[in-house]
Amino acid sequence: MRIPPYRFHNYVSAETFVTPPEMELMVTPIIEKPDGTTSANVKNTSSVRWALASLSLSMLMPSLDTSIANVGLPTLARAFDASFQDMQWVVLAYLLAITTLIVSVGRLGDIFGRRRMLLIGIGLFTLASLFCGIAPTLPLLLAARGLQGLGAAMMMALTVAMVGETVPKERTGSAMGLLGTMSAIGTTLGPSLGGMLIAWFGWETIFLVNVPLGVANLLLAIRYLPADRGDRKVAQGRPDAIGTLLLALTLAAYALAMTMGQGRFGTLNLGLLFAAILGIVLFVFAEAKVKSPLLRLSMFRDASLSAGLGMSALVSTVIMTTLVVGPFYLSRALGFDTAHVGAIMSAGPLVSALTGFPAGRIVDRFGARRMTITGLVGMAVGLSLMAVLQGRFGAAGYIGPLIIVTSNYAMFQASNNTAIMKGVSSEQRGVISGMLSLSRNLGLITGAAVMGAIFSLASGTTDITTASPDAVATGMQITFATGALLIVATLIIAITGLARARGAVLSPKEL
Repeated sequence: MRIPPYRFHNYVSAETFVTPPEMELMVTPIIEKPDGTTSANVKNTSSVRWALASLSLSMLMPSLDTSIANVGLPTLARAFDASFQDMQWVVLAYLLAITTLIVSVGRLGDIFGRRRMLLIGIGLFTLASLFCGIAPTLPLLLAARGLQGLGAAMMMALTVAMVGETVPKERTGSAMGLLGTMSAIGTTLGPSLGGMLIAWFGWETIFLVNVPLGVANLLLAIRYLPADRGDRKVAQGRPDAIGTLLLALTLAAYALAMTMGQGRFGTLNLGLLFAAILGIVLFVFAEAKVKSPLLRLSMFRDASLSAGLGMSALVSTVIMTTLVVGPFYLSRALGFDTAHVGAIMSAGPLVSALTGFPAGRIVDRFGARRMTITGLVGMAVGLSLMAVLQGRFGAAGYIGPLIIVTSNYAMFQASNNTAIMKGVSSEQRGVISGMLSLSRNLGLITGAAVMGAIFSLASGTTDITTASPDAVATGMQITFATGALLIVATLIIAITGLARARGAVLSPKEL
């Protein structure tokens, strides 16, 4: 017997009031067409799970390649007889491609179909990984890494955008938490997996490992991801070539300004930063004139969206502190060797991986806005404890607060992503998802430069590797205290900006 479903906005879920377990397999998304009619796309739980498996792989693979190449840089330098500065471009080429193109590919997904563009992204990433593994020279490896970054940008942007078309709206938090878990697993697994692959099979395998994963993901995506729906309003849009080029050049200039100079902000960095500012001005002017802009500037009038993107950038800036300051503090101030430093540092990503999916379930249960504030409060407490407990209780005095910070970071990520993507119209999911990923990437890039500079200044030295243990400890306290203050500022944004939704009254659960 089929029981009529109850309608939730654009989605229908029969299990919301069907109690027999055998009926809980019914999950029926309802897609609203521009003319107001609807078309049902009936999918059982098994199909949704396989679709989520594909999206999970699409988040895991780019995250894995963000960290797996780092451990191979010394080996690659010997293999290609290149300097360390040249080898840094193996990482930088990948990150620059993601940062500069992620918004643009999200917009292309909105125009040409998110499923179609995600399939292209998976295929491109897989093929580029093969090219990386067989590259005979460093320039060809760098070119392949750039292509791999383009594929990664498509996967990262469109994976989040596809959540709204894959799961019922009331389960968005759980799906976002799962994707957050997969991202953390990829980042955590990269160094250890890369080290083993290089030791056993050679450097080529750190790239070739993506080929079977990519083929499996492509097959899953083709079979289980929901088909693109026809939307004339979106399909009539055209790619904004001028806006895309200006944004890409602007983001590239900013990323290079923050990463070049090996910790010193010199004339070249200032010039690149000025170019980025000029690029923003030109981009805003161009977007105001073009008929089908890459980014509609009017969307930033939405306080919830602007606040969510701003908070994502700020929190990512702060979370980078644990990666920049942590290794120096643990080795220079506490005296741990490299193996122990690596083990202690892995506690953060591991906790983030373990808490991502449960955090998503909690967001679905208690509401995204409430849990955004909860996550920020927890992060502020954890960062404050890291500063206060400096030098006390040894490794435990660092790991305990780190667990508090990273678990609440997972909560913030799941809730903030859910709050942003739930309020986005279907025709803008791709570009907003790209902006969400961009805000996180820009935060990480900024955090590496800014928080690193604060740490160096607070330690009273220009070369942190030669600083005394006491100076490093002082620098660590000031840097983490600064991070806590930035989270408090983010909390104020959350309270004032996310407390009101655009033209809507929040439910009691969301207040």
